[in-house]
Amino acid sequence: METACENLKAAPFPLVIVCGLSGAGKSTALGVFEDLRFFTVDGIPPSLAPKLAGLFAGETRRQFRGLALGVDVRNVELKKGVADAWMTGMEEMKGLGASPQVLFLEARTAVLMRRYAATRRPHPMLQLLCGGEESCSVGLEKAINLEADALLPLRGMADLVVDTSDHSVHDLRRVIKEKWGALDQNGKGLTIHLITFGFKYGPPSEADLVFDLRFLPNPYFVEELRPLTGKDPAIVDYVLGEDPGKTFLQRLREFLLYLMPLYDTEGRYRITIAIGCTGGRHRSVAVTEALHTTLKAAGYPVSMEHRHIALG
Repeated sequence: METACENLKAAPFPLVIVCGLSGAGKSTALGVFEDLRFFTVDGIPPSLAPKLAGLFAGETRRQFRGLALGVDVRNVELKKGVADAWMTGMEEMKGLGASPQVLFLEARTAVLMRRYAATRRPHPMLQLLCGGEESCSVGLEKAINLEADALLPLRGMADLVVDTSDHSVHDLRRVIKEKWGALDQNGKGLTIHLITFGFKYGPPSEADLVFDLRFLPNPYFVEELRPLTGKDPAIVDYVLGEDPGKTFLQRLREFLLYLMPLYDTEGRYRITIAIGCTGGRHRSVAVTEALHTTLKAAGYPVSMEHRHIALG
């Protein structure tokens, strides 16, 4: 444990406490943090949170950008001194090198009642107070109000309070990314995956956008260029050295640099762009290599896959 603590102190890491009223979107929020490459745990008691932070080191920590911990009202500690319990825990985690922040989710009582009616699941406060007894006199509305009172001190500690009454899943994702998405590489939350392919082999089924480059001059019909690929300077010059390739690449770059921020704002965390030519060896590869450079320079995490380049 001493080694883990030393590692944590050497490089502080983000830690988000996700809490709030049951039915307000905590599970959705934790899913967003998971998409942002946080290590997420739901329902952890305050006393165990520092221990988990202490274990979040070494190889495990390198795989993630931070911790996101979900608070469950069914934890008995929340009945008495919830603010004190989590304040103590967060102070311990700060000593381990974490940077704790609190995200509190809430919604109007009528909205929460409607959501629980739709899911037909028991409210956690009812489970805590009644223990499954059918004769329990606590109703849903009272349970919601009791939970709100119990969590009020924790709400006062929050770095961000979000009322999800009128939020869709996409709205909540967008709010979280605006607050914590900047932790991603170069401040971009959207990850882009580029795939080149040959139409003779079929387009990728996972593609969100598909571009057909079969209108560009085809090096396949030039005998000395045929054995090369779009990574070779001779192919790049043949395809993109003059129009229509030169102008097309310029306009495609402008289009994608306009479009990607719109997807990012909408809350998308990953988009796959497929770029195809006849065989997936020359034109698509040359254009995609250039786009990879452009998008990477713009700050996006970009990966690239030449799916059919070796198929002849």
